[in-house]
Amino acid sequence: MAFKGKAVDSKTVLFNLLLCLLIFYSLFYMIGSVCFGAFRLDHFDGLIPFDFKTEPTESNSKYLVNLLSLELTYFCSGLLFAAVVKRRVWDYALTVTLLHVLITSLVMLEFPMVWQWWLALGSGLFLMICNGQLIAYFTCQSDQSYPSFSIY
Repeated sequence: MAFKGKAVDSKTVLFNLLLCLLIFYSLFYMIGSVCFGAFRLDHFDGLIPFDFKTEPTESNSKYLVNLLSLELTYFCSGLLFAAVVKRRVWDYALTVTLLHVLITSLVMLEFPMVWQWWLALGSGLFLMICNGQLIAYFTCQSDQSYPSFSIY
């Protein structure tokens, strides 16, 4: 059976992608600043979304702030992406994550090779996709163009 759905023009996709990127980085800085305050760190680093070079140990407060900010940002972004795009949250989540890796590499002038950072990024992406898709599915059930599980 062929997929029956409406095609979305590229301007809408680009606008939604830019909006999702704005949501993602705005949330990252807001959550990061709250975590910095909660952990009572002295210096707020503006590179918090891109910092993968911090030593990953449990006793390092800056690492814990970076990790917590990353996971909470991904969790909350999935919920907000569902409100923006209404469908295919997984596509926007994956694209934003790939762009985040690219921007991180450009900002830090190095490709991230720290396995802990990749593990945190992957688990955050999984959270973002699951939360966003579930919210999109349950809020768009009345929409006839949204695919349901019954057609599979």
